[in-house]
Amino acid sequence: MRKRPSRALVPALAASALFLAAGCSADPGQSSAAARTPDAGVSATAAADSDQPLAVAAAPAAAATSTAVARPGTAGGKARKTSLKVKSYDSHTRRAVISTLGKGTSSPSSTGSPTPAGTATPGRTAVGDVIASAPAPGAPDGLLAKVTKVIGETADGTEVQTAPTTLDTLLGDDDAKGTVPVDPASFDVERLLPDVKVSWAKTGDIHSGPEGTKVPLGSLRVDVATKVATAEGAPASADASVSGFVQVKPEVDFSYGGGASTASTASTAANGSAASGPGAAYLGVSGDWTSQWALKGRAGATAKPVRLPFAKLHADPVLQVGPIPVVVNLDLTCYFEISGDGRVTLDVEQDLKGDFKAGGTFGTAAGWTPVNESHMDSSPVRTSVTTAGSVKAALGAQATVGLYGAVGVTADLAPYLRGEAAGTVTATTPVGSGAKSDVAASGSWALYGGLDLSGTLQIQLAIFGTPVIQHAIPLGTLHREWKLADGKM
Repeated sequence: MRKRPSRALVPALAASALFLAAGCSADPGQSSAAARTPDAGVSATAAADSDQPLAVAAAPAAAATSTAVARPGTAGGKARKTSLKVKSYDSHTRRAVISTLGKGTSSPSSTGSPTPAGTATPGRTAVGDVIASAPAPGAPDGLLAKVTKVIGETADGTEVQTAPTTLDTLLGDDDAKGTVPVDPASFDVERLLPDVKVSWAKTGDIHSGPEGTKVPLGSLRVDVATKVATAEGAPASADASVSGFVQVKPEVDFSYGGGASTASTASTAANGSAASGPGAAYLGVSGDWTSQWALKGRAGATAKPVRLPFAKLHADPVLQVGPIPVVVNLDLTCYFEISGDGRVTLDVEQDLKGDFKAGGTFGTAAGWTPVNESHMDSSPVRTSVTTAGSVKAALGAQATVGLYGAVGVTADLAPYLRGEAAGTVTATTPVGSGAKSDVAASGSWALYGGLDLSGTLQIQLAIFGTPVIQHAIPLGTLHREWKLADGKM
């Protein structure tokens, strides 16, 4: 199990982020009881049974422990929202305990008669059921699993053996598409350097962070100030510092298009059987980006970039995809990176604003292909370059996004500054005279802004039910560079 970073100490820092509430398939023998019992999932179930695309939205706070169940291959076996709860899960044995009762309440049995509180209801969880759960005890990344064996009843519920499964067993031939913002208050924050401050703002005039820090609604800001140590093997010692902030408004992009068999008629004719899995899928991370940072001093570095992470952030937003809770796992690592020849002295400050989008898209013809976009504008606030040499410094973030604990996309956005200076110094002393030497310096310097966006698509994207990726697929590197300033020495 992943060790969680300590949660930022703010009352409103509740879990936010990326995504969903859930649906359950009733046992065929319980249809009459279900019809007589009002349920909060009725509207979601109706939507799932219609031909309309499933709505995709952030799961409401009340769905923090929601569960959906489907029984593929049976009449009426589509995913349904249910009051079932995953009471516990053991990731080593893949055993789960499923509760059919709320605390101190009763639940209808298969005949519709009430079952006394504290006793289990037979037949509610069966072999073949597919369970999708929001984060639960023992399953902090959510749970997507198929019941392979009903072990028996316990005081907490029905104990079952499970096996991994894929989203298409729940979504079937439905369609779903949406972009969901991640609540900035939902992030767990691990500060890796002493002078790191985290701020965020959300609706209701709720703000967290140092007094006076202004953060747009829905955005998360990380400030840092630190010394840049001389890199091992650098040609010169250094005294440099970096300070500034990274501000991001993250969103998770999710889509699923059912009907692979319809989309691959030719394949069906050739093979004599219908194709399984979705006809289309997409998973990615996007958002607005703002950063402002300064690099000052003589940066003692090496040609090999030295990366210094200063904060790690994690969130498990739940997407409500129709009746199904789809748990998205989002990690952000903010870092500073520097490389160069250790001779340039800089005094530079830069503002940068824009947006980015990175992910993977699936189609039956092309399989998984990368999506890689970014649009940035920058402006130097202060520039000064002295002595000959070169340096490159980036203040960036690496993001990973996955489903139910399986990482699917890794993206690295690295806006940078690059400075270079070249010149000569000559000294002439007149022969036989006491005149001072005549020293002349000539040369030029230039400062560039730029960004690199790179990453990979991982094999775990097969969690959609698509063909397995045989190896990691590079996103490719999106590279842009522009001149900020230049001058003469």
